[in-house]
Amino acid sequence: MTPLVIIRPEPGAGATKVAAHAMGLDARCYPLFAIRALEWEPVPAREVDAILLGSANALRHGGAALETYRGLPAYAVGEKTADAARAAGLDIVATGKGGLQRVLPDLEPGHRRLLRLAGRERVELSLPPGVTMTTREVYASEPLPLPADLKRLLTAPCVVLLHSGEAAAHFAQCVEASGIDRGTVSLATIGPRVAERAGDGWAALHSADEPSDAALLVLASQMCQDTANRVP
Repeated sequence: MTPLVIIRPEPGAGATKVAAHAMGLDARCYPLFAIRALEWEPVPAREVDAILLGSANALRHGGAALETYRGLPAYAVGEKTADAARAAGLDIVATGKGGLQRVLPDLEPGHRRLLRLAGRERVELSLPPGVTMTTREVYASEPLPLPADLKRLLTAPCVVLLHSGEAAAHFAQCVEASGIDRGTVSLATIGPRVAERAGDGWAALHSADEPSDAALLVLASQMCQDTANRVP
């Protein structure tokens, strides 16, 4: 069976591995990022109509300052982020899929002053007319080197999951620096923008039909099968 390599940081890596195993895939975790909290200055709650959350990491690493916003409405991407927001005392108004940009059309009329709690690396947003947004970086994903076990694994056919543009760029850099042949590695990406960051020369490079972990794993499953069929 073709190995499926997961390089996203924990706890997401573990969750993806569990889902992949449930699909019968030979999933292996090698997180190439570590999440750390950043110091940040809270915006007074009276100046905020609603919170934007693109990742549960903002809630895991936001610290005591999150208490400032207890009871405020929030918009979240994904059910896990929404659950973390509720646990932090936020009132979830809407939960979207595929990034915060898709949530913005669902803003309630009174939510014109937004506070985005985000990572240091993030996708820029296009705001609706009359809406303003303040961003606070509350966490960062620090890149890690390729472990020796992963270097060995990448010398044979495998499929690597890429959940972000930063992951794609960092992984490509690591492969180049290690002298690994890209032609043995297939990449399954969560979207076309991520695929662009990976560059070319890979055995295969495909993007999921929609930007979700579930869709990415469906793609990866097919790619693992295709790779196995190509190996003599």
